Amino acid sequence: MLKVGVLGAGHLGKIHLRLLNQSEKYDLIGFYDSDAINGKKVSEEFGYRYFENINSLIDAVDVVDIVTPTLSHFDCAKRSMEKGKHVFIEKPITNTLEEAEALLALEEKYHVKGQVGHVERFNPAFAAVKNKIKNPMFIESHRLAEFNPRGTDVPVVLDLMIHDIDAILSVVDSDVAQINASGVSVISNSPDIANARIEFENGCVANLTASRISLKNMRKSRFFQKDAYISVDFLEKKVEVVKMKDAPEKTGDFDMILQNAEGIKKQIYFENPDIATNNAILDELETFAEAITTNTQPVVTLKQGTKALKVALQIIASF
Repeated sequence: MLKVGVLGAGHLGKIHLRLLNQSEKYDLIGFYDSDAINGKKVSEEFGYRYFENINSLIDAVDVVDIVTPTLSHFDCAKRSMEKGKHVFIEKPITNTLEEAEALLALEEKYHVKGQVGHVERFNPAFAAVKNKIKNPMFIESHRLAEFNPRGTDVPVVLDLMIHDIDAILSVVDSDVAQINASGVSVISNSPDIANARIEFENGCVANLTASRISLKNMRKSRFFQKDAYISVDFLEKKVEVVKMKDAPEKTGDFDMILQNAEGIKKQIYFENPDIATNNAILDELETFAEAITTNTQPVVTLKQGTKALKVALQIIASF
């Protein structure tokens, strides 16, 4: 088992602590929180060991799980990597692109592994259809959330939209050619609603909308590709796969047939992939442990996290 320590014991940090404590791949040594009052309270309530010094915790573990506010991600990761520790970093990887690129250099210098917490990669609905998404040419994503004060220290692009940016970059095998976006601040000092149009060099276009002041929650993405339409509901963990194939010469009464202007007939059919029940946060943490012990590439590398951050910052810059 890998010895692991958690930096940050806020809402998400406490979830990580609970899951790491029950994991068979990790030995939870303890945690550090810059707020000593909160740290001692969490320790008394749940029984996890609280370290009053961040360096003492880092020294005691093999893996550092960074669940602190984004502004401190770089400092926490840098301290850990310089001590030869593997790092799991909640999204976004860092606050700036320069910081992210510096972590890439540290990862190589100290021969450690890093993974970014883009948890939607482990959403069972997305996992069920990811291999079916091949060369999509139009993508539409909506990530709407009711207002929550947590996360409003950063623009909605870094708070919410970055989930969809990462998911899209993982299925579009092309560089970004152009970005157009708009954002509106309603209740926060940074944009609460944003829309972005990402054009890729291969011709694919992705239209993303994110809001953290909606009246209802929604997390849906739709992928359109040749002969297929794939819808992923990240919130309800449901998928819809609609495909087309050449129509048979003899069709049944209940076959769905479309005919275009040239007389070509296509048959529509549906696929229902199995969706496994899982805990996405536990899965991302445990696959990182597997990558370390087997010396393989993590599912979401620091390089991929940096790429998602770069696109997110380009979107913000184009407001």
